[in-house]
Amino acid sequence: MASIRTPAPKALKPVDLDKTGAPPAQGAPEAEPASFGVRRSQLRVRTLVTLRWLVIAGEILLLLVVGLGFGFQAPYPLCFAVIGAGAWINLLTGVASPGQRVFGDREATGQLALDLLQIGALVYLTGGAANPFVLLLIAPVTLAAATLPAWPVATLGALSAAISVLLAFVYMPLPDPPGVQNVLPEAYRIGAAIANIAGVALIAGYVRQAAEESARMALALDMTQAVLAREQRLSALGALAAAAAHELGTPLATISIVSKEMAREAPTPQVKEDAELLMSQAERCREILKRLSETPDQATDEVHERMSLRQLVHEVIEPHAAVKGVRVEAIVSGAPGVKTPDIWRLPEITHAMTSFVENAVDFATSEVLVSARFDAESVSIEVRDDGPGFAPEILAKLGEPYVTSRPGVEGGRTGHVGMGLGFFISKTLLERTGAVVTFQNGRPRGAVVSARWPRSRIEVGAG
Repeated sequence: MASIRTPAPKALKPVDLDKTGAPPAQGAPEAEPASFGVRRSQLRVRTLVTLRWLVIAGEILLLLVVGLGFGFQAPYPLCFAVIGAGAWINLLTGVASPGQRVFGDREATGQLALDLLQIGALVYLTGGAANPFVLLLIAPVTLAAATLPAWPVATLGALSAAISVLLAFVYMPLPDPPGVQNVLPEAYRIGAAIANIAGVALIAGYVRQAAEESARMALALDMTQAVLAREQRLSALGALAAAAAHELGTPLATISIVSKEMAREAPTPQVKEDAELLMSQAERCREILKRLSETPDQATDEVHERMSLRQLVHEVIEPHAAVKGVRVEAIVSGAPGVKTPDIWRLPEITHAMTSFVENAVDFATSEVLVSARFDAESVSIEVRDDGPGFAPEILAKLGEPYVTSRPGVEGGRTGHVGMGLGFFISKTLLERTGAVVTFQNGRPRGAVVSARWPRSRIEVGAG
């Protein structure tokens, strides 16, 4: 495996990471169209697990009130078995995945389908469609409408409707007080099932519309910020080009005058030809500077918007080269026979990885290593330090806002204390570029933050 080990450059000027990032580079993922909605799952593991515990607690409380408080007769052992199965599934879900992980579309659909089946089974044991708590079938579909794409919502809505209809014809008796038996007409049960289906459609439709409107507003804000950032960058480039044209104008004018004098007084044809060539090249320089000052975006984007992996890691470690007491190094390596990719200069990546390096420098004992690796399918960047690592309670919440700094450390070498909001912003920025971001502790010590992209998402000329 070929590798390039590059220590941090000395005394380089830090980049300003507080400025608004530039828009996605040419060839980067473009903004969604105006019909943008919920295109992929936004349902986190912790959200679903927490809501399930609330539903399970409510179910247990309801059965206790009905059984112990009112003495209604019902198959309570079977009911508690169904609730226990739901609690076991929820416990496994919470333990198997980190709380901040977002479900995939199919996985989220399966999880919510299990909730519908669990609620349907409990309602079947307690009266079917005649049980007023059949409306709980609305909850999983509503959550799907707020967090999932259209096809899972339609699938779960159809499942909820099917369960509602089935419960109108297949059910166990409705819990009654001792010695009392209520017999509800079939028409009432069918009407209750139809009302429940209408409630699912209406509430899910309202929530879906609100979620899509929120997504459109977020997109509009992102596009506005991107346009403003681009205008600021182009304005700065334009001012720089105009200043260059002004400063170079005088020496170019001098060259033109001297060239004309040389051509007029040339002793030989060869000298005259050289003087005329010098005049034409000086004029060409003036035209280039004029064009550059008029359209800086056309003249500079092709070069500015792309970079090598080595350039990226240098930009990431530059601001921390002068920090005393810690050595920052970078390694670029790749699979044998695989060409090193040129990638789009995405400000999201530079800002996020620089933030991770800053945090590593804060808590490192003596060294921070930034590793960029590539193969035929992917590109990854890893930031590793030799400090105390993440505390378990912090590691479980990384990627969420408002996490405090590592225990026992009152700020670090770079002066900042908290890391929760910065990690949340950085993780969000990287995920918008197509990265999968992970946080873990290294062995034997230290913290490790890594981001991995498909090459097609960030490589120049891919796709």
